[in-house]
Amino acid sequence: MKQRHVWQSWWMAGLLALTVVSGCASGTAGGTATPAAVPPDAPAVETAVATPDLLTVDAEGNTSVEPAALEAALASMPVSELTEAEIAGLVWMREEEKLARDVYLTLYELWGQPVLQNIANSEATHTEAVLTLLERYSIPDPADGNAVGVFTNTELQALYDALVKQGAESLVAALKVGAAVEEIDILDLEERSAETEKTDILTVYANLTKGSRNHLRSFVRTLERISGEVYIPQYMSQKAYDAIVTGEIERGGQNSSSGRRQGGRG
Repeated sequence: MKQRHVWQSWWMAGLLALTVVSGCASGTAGGTATPAAVPPDAPAVETAVATPDLLTVDAEGNTSVEPAALEAALASMPVSELTEAEIAGLVWMREEEKLARDVYLTLYELWGQPVLQNIANSEATHTEAVLTLLERYSIPDPADGNAVGVFTNTELQALYDALVKQGAESLVAALKVGAAVEEIDILDLEERSAETEKTDILTVYANLTKGSRNHLRSFVRTLERISGEVYIPQYMSQKAYDAIVTGEIERGGQNSSSGRRQGGRG
């Protein structure tokens, strides 16, 4: 099966940058937080008007996939043979979305900050949406039977352990971990979207990307509210990051109209 390429290193390379800046009020240290791995001319991902909106979004931006909406959308979409890259993408994203949920749940147990629990609940619907695609294509589920904090992929296991350790240092560190996870989720979903033309996969990825943009906004705004600290993006270009966090929460088609374009890299 095809191996992950350049974006795979963003997780671990950027983790060092996150560790360096976690105790600082602002700024970067020695350039370690610069998103050098992100091509400056990389294409943006667009949540097109034609893409079914499967989401509900609450007032705080917690963004969940509605199973009934997903089922209805998939019913009208074709099923065709997947490439190795598409299969690898679904397998990876299933555990990556689980990682986000598990990290937030674990850090919520430590700090009791509601944003962590609320977004964890939303992430549970994200990983289930990817599971729906795995089942649709009869792909074995890498997360089957795995408890919170347990991953089949050894890289994601190591990442989970490192992120929880980092987030256990303080509530501020935990919120920075949350923002960093959402940055990477956006970038990974963009890369995975570029590897497929399958309507069903693109629909799920587009909705998950929208959710990650909302969750990034929520983590950043919570961080600023409780600490006064301005978050410095660890993985995304400053331009792409600013385009997201300066925007309003994107609403879900399952509870309001939506369809704007955001995201991408500068």
